[in-house]
Amino acid sequence: MGWGRPVTPRERSTPAPGPWAVALTGLVSLAVAMGIGRFAFTPLLPMMLADGIIELPAASLLASANYLGYLAGALWCTVQPWIWAHVPRLPAVHGAAVVRYGLVATGLLTVAMALPLPAAWPMLRFAAGVASALVFVYTSGWCLSLLAEQRASSLGGAMFAGPGAGIVLSGLCASALVQWHWHAAWGWSIFGVLALALTALVWHMLGIEVQPQSGVPAALELAPAGAPRHAGEIAMLAAAYGLAGFGYIITATFLPVIARTALPGSAWLDLFWPIFGLGVVAGALLSTRLRVGGDLRWLLAGAHLVQAAGVGAGILSPNLAGFATGSLLLGLPFTAITFFVMQEVRRLRPSMSASYMGLLTAAYGIGQIVGPAVVALMLKHSATPSAGFNRSLELAIGALLVGAVLHVVAGLAYPLREG
Repeated sequence: MGWGRPVTPRERSTPAPGPWAVALTGLVSLAVAMGIGRFAFTPLLPMMLADGIIELPAASLLASANYLGYLAGALWCTVQPWIWAHVPRLPAVHGAAVVRYGLVATGLLTVAMALPLPAAWPMLRFAAGVASALVFVYTSGWCLSLLAEQRASSLGGAMFAGPGAGIVLSGLCASALVQWHWHAAWGWSIFGVLALALTALVWHMLGIEVQPQSGVPAALELAPAGAPRHAGEIAMLAAAYGLAGFGYIITATFLPVIARTALPGSAWLDLFWPIFGLGVVAGALLSTRLRVGGDLRWLLAGAHLVQAAGVGAGILSPNLAGFATGSLLLGLPFTAITFFVMQEVRRLRPSMSASYMGLLTAAYGIGQIVGPAVVALMLKHSATPSAGFNRSLELAIGALLVGAVLHVVAGLAYPLREG
């Protein structure tokens, strides 16, 4: 998905929007695609279990189907420039248009989950995963390109607050629905309508295009011949990012269920997920305030350690304070990790950044697919659900620690050079 050279304001048919307008459009887009399209399943899962329409093994399958779709969408973003380079008659790909229709698809697929058709749910979640990946990658490229053009790249962190904002919104709505004893089908319907309403808010802004892709993208024409530079750095970055995907996803998928297993009957059970979302928002906004003048890999290593502490808090202290602290610590570095990784991609592959964003998003997606499958396996071979969840979380901590080590090793093996 090469974006080609940036379009200057004079080349646009419409005036360039201000940087905050761009960042907020990105925020809303990611809130819909990620906070609702992907993560609405987490707060609605306890309702589905209570309704008796699903069991934990099937829930793991639905989660993995969504993450498999996310992987498929990310892989498409990675190979799409190659396809367009070799089939020049294909129509131009407009990134903002992909975001528009990906958001509409997210809303419709979310509403469809309210239908009493459990056999169709895995395919619906798979399709929602595809849409969320497309929206994530294309929104990131669209937003970061416009912000870079206006020398406001730091506002990209505000865009990455979108998933957290969507998580808070969906979590609080689900908490209210639980209190009112509504069924999960109502939750899916409400979240789908909410996604469509938010899409309508940013529809006009997404009419602003960067560089449409047709023929051979400029990004591919600029690619150096022979073996790509920084291959070792890219490989270590991708491996660490994939481990981050595995490290957070178990908690991010099963947090309300894990909390119910440890604290049955607590009035705070449905608030841990919104606390995670608040941590995501806070971390993303804090990342915009950082004066980053050095090596982002040290920040990435630290972010992995914070998430590892967040996952471990619920194991060490399976009480109200432990889950609240763990939810916050897990959320704080969540989108900051993505923001810094995407900045690293732009540093290492400036002429092919969007394609490599898709590649790394695919690595993240693989980690997310493995997570629910590990939970299903651990639950099957554990005496109690609590023991199964704890074993899964211990593996998640180990993955995050290895990811932190990879960033440290990369920073030492490939130091930044001035100029």
